[in-house]
Amino acid sequence: MKTNDLLQKDVQDAIRWERALKGAEIDVNANDGIITLTGWVDSYGKKIKAEQATKSVTGVQAIIEKIIVSHGTGIEKSDEDLAKDVLNALKWNWEIPNEKVKVKVENGWITLEGETEWNYQKEAAQNTITKVEGIKGITNAIVTKSDSLDKVELEDIESALKRNWAVSDADIKVFVSGSEVTLNGNVGSLYGKDEAGRIAWNAPGVWAVNNNLKVEYYGRQIDKNERPVLSELM
Repeated sequence: MKTNDLLQKDVQDAIRWERALKGAEIDVNANDGIITLTGWVDSYGKKIKAEQATKSVTGVQAIIEKIIVSHGTGIEKSDEDLAKDVLNALKWNWEIPNEKVKVKVENGWITLEGETEWNYQKEAAQNTITKVEGIKGITNAIVTKSDSLDKVELEDIESALKRNWAVSDADIKVFVSGSEVTLNGNVGSLYGKDEAGRIAWNAPGVWAVNNNLKVEYYGRQIDKNERPVLSELM
């Protein structure tokens, strides 16, 4: 395994490499594969970019994210203006069924509610509004309910996992119960865990995915009762 100092440096370098994060004041602490991010950025999109950069580093097994969004302009948008901007952003994304996505704004925090047929639509809604200026945080409470009557095919999900380079060599067990998919086993990175979940969500007929995969790096496994895995955005 990497030493704490080396992992800390790798994460710091990954964050500095992102041009969008230039000027951001983000501190990194590493402790046995757990990365704690603190500091501030001037947009919610940069907060997400810092998390993504951290997940891409080999050896990162969990993230505790404490970055504060501080717009620093001295002029904050009203919740009404922010709601208008968010609705407009959603309107121009053809992937999102706007009539099924509802928006609530409270003190700059956006809550997305409603139903979509596919998980990619739920993710697209969140990804679309991260660039809206003035957002302090997002809660994605959209529920996925597929209109498809297709039976969820376990073999199709297993084949899709084997085709993907990020998880093709991982020890993943797939279980299907009705419209619910459960993933158990081990992967080598947080990115791999996220990618496996995304692949499972793409299967026709899936309403829920329980991603129980554990991140294992050079034989060192994160126990969910031992490690505080954070940075939950959905």
